[in-house]
Amino acid sequence: MPIIRFPYGKECLSLDIPAERLDAVLVSKLHHYKADRTPEALVEDALTHPIGSAPLHELSRGKKNIVIIASDHTRPVPSKVIIPPMLRELRRGAPDAQITILIATGCHRDTTKQELIDKFGSAIVEQERIVVHDCAKAEELVSIGTLPSGGELLINRLAAEADLLVSEGFIEPHFFAGFSGGRKSVLPGVAGRISVLANHCSEFIAHPKARTGVLEGNPIHADMLWAAQKAGLRFIVNVVIDQNKQPIFAVAGDVAEAHAEGCRFLSSLCRVKAKPSDIVISTNGGYPLDQNIYQAVKGMTAAEAAVKPGGAIIMLAKSGDGHGGQHFYDQMASQPDIAKTMQVFLDRGRNETEPDQWQTQIFIRVLQRASVIYVSDAPDEMVKGLHMIPAHSPEEALRLAEGIVGDPNASITAIPDGVSVMVLPDA
Repeated sequence: MPIIRFPYGKECLSLDIPAERLDAVLVSKLHHYKADRTPEALVEDALTHPIGSAPLHELSRGKKNIVIIASDHTRPVPSKVIIPPMLRELRRGAPDAQITILIATGCHRDTTKQELIDKFGSAIVEQERIVVHDCAKAEELVSIGTLPSGGELLINRLAAEADLLVSEGFIEPHFFAGFSGGRKSVLPGVAGRISVLANHCSEFIAHPKARTGVLEGNPIHADMLWAAQKAGLRFIVNVVIDQNKQPIFAVAGDVAEAHAEGCRFLSSLCRVKAKPSDIVISTNGGYPLDQNIYQAVKGMTAAEAAVKPGGAIIMLAKSGDGHGGQHFYDQMASQPDIAKTMQVFLDRGRNETEPDQWQTQIFIRVLQRASVIYVSDAPDEMVKGLHMIPAHSPEEALRLAEGIVGDPNASITAIPDGVSVMVLPDA
């Protein structure tokens, strides 16, 4: 029998699946792609050959107040590879500038000092000015316009007042923005909560173009790109990473053009086609993206595209931090009828969105298609409160799934890393 390994936290879980039941193992070609240079050389080459922009050292010339937007603890961005050459290039052009690294938490919790050290290394944490964005601190936000969605665009004052705003990041499939990276550094990265809520409204989340791998016609992406350009994000350095979280591709330059090039590269490797199966097993790619249930919804959407209606999804996500969002949990746990919760969301206007509503909306969409069995370290009662079935091993989860679909020989699709693939349903 094939033994499939699934990332789980910083380790892996394995499951023997009978060959005659295995419809497919959906994996990104990213995991087999071998870059012809080291991660450091990839980033250096991207900085040397920026797309749609002058080099970073030229942009920084004469600048006094430079801000680098950096990702937070929930993203596996290899900042130790990206930030040092960015700092060097910025100081090559502006040796006396004040440089601030602004942590793009979006609406996540604060990044701790230890998480900053893990991300950047102790030298950068000790030597550079680092500020963690807080989307709820009104005194730290400034309004710079009205989003295409109609919401007010509030961003961190440090970003708004910089005379050069740049960012680092990584590009992966994103379950409603199409792709991560690029423009997301500003919105939601360093935006105010009300701006994030407007962008993540139920109307946009329900839009057929607000899906993995789609940018054209995606209203969420349109908002984000407008916000980045309005904020004056002049230069990005983004990478594509493999399953070991190592860069295999890098782009630098204009926020739209460089990001689009990175998305094209990613799309060429990670689009996969699914044959609908009774049972689909997925993950969130292990640490750091499987630290909570909230984030694990992303990996579930890959399974959603591959499972038969009424089937079962097995989601493997360590979730040591629990549910990951009190609003998210309460929206699910407080109402036994998820259809009623969905209707409440759909009835809300763009500026009436509540925190975490978008994640709950997508989660309910998944649950309305298939039952979800959740293998994690989270408490059973928490998992049950989120309308899922708790399990404690892949083997137990598979037995439960077979019972749900009523077939001990049910077909199975395995998705070892649900956030690294863009699953296209079999037409």
